[in-house]
Amino acid sequence: MNLRRDVFQAIADPTRRAILVLVASQSMTAGAIASNFDTARPTVSKHLQILTECELLKQEQNGREIYYHLNPKRMKEIADFIEPFRKMWDDRFNKLEAVMEKYKSKK
Repeated sequence: MNLRRDVFQAIADPTRRAILVLVASQSMTAGAIASNFDTARPTVSKHLQILTECELLKQEQNGREIYYHLNPKRMKEIADFIEPFRKMWDDRFNKLEAVMEKYKSKK
């Protein structure tokens, strides 16, 4: 059975978010990624498997090594989903800031 993993559950994990940050600037092997964490290599491999299943990472074979790199198209889909919420919170914080400025000027 091939279960499709939820991308938001995948990025909820801090280790997986850290992996995404690592591979955002350059492709890396599993070993190179694992060297950045104080966890067992199989644990990092499981995180890589989850991120790959969610299509947040892509694998590219180069000789014997498998390199992982970010899938920008999939990351953009996440950003597009989050954008309306960011705008909503920006608007709310701007209104709060305006209220605070009025209160500050009254003192």
